[in-house]
This record gives sequence, C-alpha cells and structure tokens, in this order.
Amino acid sequence: MVIATFGCEQKTQHSKVKESKDWLTECIGSPLTPEQEADIRKQINAEEKAVKIAEIFRKKRLAGFNGNVLVAQKGVILYQNSFGYAHLRAKDSLSSDHTFQLASLSKPFTAIAVLKLKEAGKISLEDTIQRFFPNFPYKGIKISSLLSHRSGLPNYAYSFMDSVRHGRKYPANIEIMRWFATVKPTPQRYNIPERSFSYSNTNYMVLAAIVEKVSSMAFSDYLHKHIFGPLEMNRTFLITRPADSTQLRTVGHQHGQVIPKDYYDEVVGDKGVYSTTQDLYRFYKGLMAGCLISKKTLEEAFTPRSFEKFGFRNYGYGFRLHLDEQQKTRYMYHTGWWKGYNTIMWMNKEDDFVIILLSNSYNRTVYEVKGLLDILHGEVQSDDVEKDI
Repeated sequence: MVIATFGCEQKTQHSKVKESKDWLTECIGSPLTPEQEADIRKQINAEEKAVKIAEIFRKKRLAGFNGNVLVAQKGVILYQNSFGYAHLRAKDSLSSDHTFQLASLSKPFTAIAVLKLKEAGKISLEDTIQRFFPNFPYKGIKISSLLSHRSGLPNYAYSFMDSVRHGRKYPANIEIMRWFATVKPTPQRYNIPERSFSYSNTNYMVLAAIVEKVSSMAFSDYLHKHIFGPLEMNRTFLITRPADSTQLRTVGHQHGQVIPKDYYDEVVGDKGVYSTTQDLYRFYKGLMAGCLISKKTLEEAFTPRSFEKFGFRNYGYGFRLHLDEQQKTRYMYHTGWWKGYNTIMWMNKEDDFVIILLSNSYNRTVYEVKGLLDILHGEVQSDDVEKDI
C-alpha cells in the first residue's frame, strides 16, 4: 500500500498512541489515489529512476548481494526486489515478507523509545544512569550522552572475563548491568563523558535497560506497544520474543556459512530487532510524519552532537548524520553489521526519500549508496559510510 506523507504533530502524545482505530491513517495520510500516484511519478521521473536503480542492483547482485531492497520517494515505491535465499544451503528464495536481523539499525528504535519516555515526562535527557541503576560504577553519564555515543563507556562484549560470564548462556541486559555493578571492570575508555564521540554498543544496551526499568515492561513489549503495533509493523519483532511460525526468519551467513547464535544475541537495544523492508518503510513514514514523537523532538534527534573535528559524518540521537558544507544535517541514516547480517537505511527529509537494504550474507556493496543518491537527487561527498556492529 502506498501512503502519502502528511503531518500529524498534534497526535504525538505518548499516552495517545493508537487512541482510535483510524489513528494511523489520520497521522500518515490516506492512500494515494491512482491519479495522485501517477502525477507524483511523473513529477519525480519515477520510471526513469526505477530503470537506473534496477541496473545498480543488477551489479550488486553480481557482486554477491543477497537480500531485500526497497527505494521510495514522495510516497511512491520506485524499486523493490528480493535477491537470493533466506538460507543459502536450502536455496529457499527470499520474499518481501522475510525478516532480517537489523543489527545496529536497531538503535533508532531504541532512541525513539527513550525519546517517547522523555516526551511523556517519565525521564529527562539530563538524568544520569544512577537515577535508574544506583550501583552502576561510572558516574555522571547522562541519557543524552548515551544517545549520542558520548559516554565514554567500554563495549560490554569485551569488558568481562569468562569467569564472570558463567551461568546463563544468553544473558539479558539486566545481567550485563549487574556485571558492571559487581565487577566494576577497568574503564578501558576512549574518553571521559562528553569529551568526544566514541561509538559503543554499551550505550544502547544501557538505554534499553532504562526503558525496561521506567516502563516496567520487557523491552520487546514496549517496542511492540508503542512503535511496532501503532505503525502496523506486523512482521517486526525483537529477538527475545518467542518464535512465531509466521515470522519467516532468515539466518545470517559469512562466506556462505551459517553463523551460529552468539553468546550476546539476547542483549538488545544495540541490536536485536528483526524487520522487513516494507515495515521499515512504514517506520520511515510514521517517523517523518510525527506519529511517534513530535517533529520538534525529531529535529533534536537529527541534530549533530559531535564537532571535535570537521567532517561530513556525525551522530545525533540514534541516527548517524551526513552533513553538508555548512555542517548542517543533509542525510539521516544508520547501518548495521552482526553475525552475517549487514543493513542500511538512508533517509533525506527535503526530497522525501528512503533507501533500505537488508542482507543476510555479508556483502560490502550494501553500504555503497552514492549511485542511488545520484539518481534520487544529487551527490554526496563520500560513499564511505560507517558500518556498525
């Protein structure tokens, strides 16, 4: 279904999500009529763009791309396709309904969850971790610093010796928080809080733990109630939810081999969301229309937070940012890389387009988007985007 993008900023209150049956249509807008869609397609040269985009993905497939893709602009899907298999050995062809582990592309969902609590008055971005976890060993780290990767926290995956990790095979976030409080690992910091940007998965693991503490809900339940459900992202779920036969899960591959479940697979917030290209498109439309958080708060999320050195890459609250010559946000995006999966979602607000690539067999071409940007509206200074784990 193609949906027009009309704003609904007055319907962004945390307590009012899904207050009426027609809430989503009222917020995002009614489906385009055939005449409206035809007019938009003509305005944006959709057919010509689709041909050029198809050629780019023909080359990506030849270079080994295995996954799903969706490219849309101004409420019109320009290109959507599936390449390869959900399980390489079984050779079961991918469809648009297959779900992929988003890896670090899960972080925007965590950020939106936190910002919803902020809009509801449940938390302040100035709160420190100790308000929620008094025994957390690193003092003075604010929620805003976690959101923008300016906390200086060490990566939890490298912070604990095997002697600490005994017991539960797949620890949850609360176990990691207890380990930090009990073991107080040597900081191993790249920096002190707010000194500079330092990407660390621990930031978003902690944020998910805070969401659970404040909401008194499992993180998966919170996401489903306040984000996935209201936007009717019916094939999106967190890895910790029980398996459902309708989910059509893929498996991750590296060099053609299935990657087994990782010890930290059930630590979430930094990763763990499974979704489809269609559901991510719904997320894009709902996000931009102000259906989840107010447009003012969204602008805060899209504001660059790190200027220690000049550059075109930056980070806001849950989103990587690509800046223009004036150091203003031009593109919002996030990538992911975890256990054979690599993903990217690249957005532009001014020309209203989104690029979504989900792969379950690691392939570097997933991150090569410059050719697509050239087609959609112009050039970007560099095609060397950050890949996240």
